[in-house]
Amino acid sequence: MTGPGVLAGLSVVTLAPNLPGPLAAAALRDDGARVVKVEPPGGDPLMALSAGWYADLHRGVEVRTLDLKTDAGQAELRALLAGADLLLTSSRPSALARLGLSPAALDADFPHLCRVRIVGDTRDPETPGHDLTYQAAAGLLDPVNPAMPRTLLADVLGGREAYAAALALLLGRERGSAERERVVGLGDAARFASAPLRYGLTAPGGLLSGAHATYRLYRTADGWMAAAPLEAHFAGRWMATLGPDAARTLAGHLTAHWVDVAAREDLPLVAVTETEGPWGD
Repeated sequence: MTGPGVLAGLSVVTLAPNLPGPLAAAALRDDGARVVKVEPPGGDPLMALSAGWYADLHRGVEVRTLDLKTDAGQAELRALLAGADLLLTSSRPSALARLGLSPAALDADFPHLCRVRIVGDTRDPETPGHDLTYQAAAGLLDPVNPAMPRTLLADVLGGREAYAAALALLLGRERGSAERERVVGLGDAARFASAPLRYGLTAPGGLLSGAHATYRLYRTADGWMAAAPLEAHFAGRWMATLGPDAARTLAGHLTAHWVDVAAREDLPLVAVTETEGPWGD
């Protein structure tokens, strides 16, 4: 980003620990907003889980430690909210109500303040859960041979949805909208991500399930390639390059060979690799 950012001059207060809240807050920061993160005396669990990621997400964020169960902590929070444009939370409704942060109380005390509430699931926001349980409930884990997911899909997508909700509220307020609050559910995010499965695209036998030659994984002599020559022009080039038995052809050469072929022939064919970046802190 160059320049001050589209949200320059706007102030965000976040009480949201773990991952979705910091992801959303970091995106708002990157767009130029001033972000103040309020953490309890015990800190944010994300710091213990991944100190490196915590540091990256909180770069340029002002972190304050407040005990919101005390009068002094409450007074400092209310002073922050009085000058803020957006409040980001990720606690259950009952916990927010105990802190005097129910929707009704915030409407009365800070009518200018937009709020994004991240909850576990909008269907039942009081039920506890985490990314793994939301993915399982949404059908994103194989019920026959389940494996741990390689990413925190509900958390990451939920963080992006919270960011989008914040932008919509802030833009709406500038245009005269009376809407001040949106609720983002992590279970809802997982269900949203399950649409390709529910509509049959990635279900067994579906076009994008791996059952078809033009969208599947192939073994090479030393690894795996992901192939997606779906469109007619790619499919024709795929057939001309690999012949009628692509699996046998691909298995006859090293992955590096096929990476070169893909670049030369302009084919959507890439190596299956490990992620780049740090593994832990």
